[in-house]
Amino acid sequence: MQLASPEIGRVFNALGDPTRRAILDRLALGPASVSHLATPLGVTVTAIGQHLQVLEETGFVRTQKLGRVRSCRLDPAGFRTVEQWAADHRQLWDQRLDRLGDVMAEDDKP
Repeated sequence: MQLASPEIGRVFNALGDPTRRAILDRLALGPASVSHLATPLGVTVTAIGQHLQVLEETGFVRTQKLGRVRSCRLDPAGFRTVEQWAADHRQLWDQRLDRLGDVMAEDDKP
């Protein structure tokens, strides 16, 4: 198992906020402007911009300014980071549980 990069803490912090998760859920439906993201959440465009900055820095979102409109879409990089972290930890725990099973099986032998 690889040691977790310092980035993984920032990634989980980004996912820990319910507003940011709601933004990701909305963007899973397709690209949206900042104002379209703000309206159903009942927060200001400025607040959405701050959340988007965190999501962009951690690889979950990409934004692009087209004229006066900032368009946002999902970026798979952040999700790959979470996926790799989970896979690394699953492998470790599978190995530990296999060893525990072996030890318990030896204890059951007469």
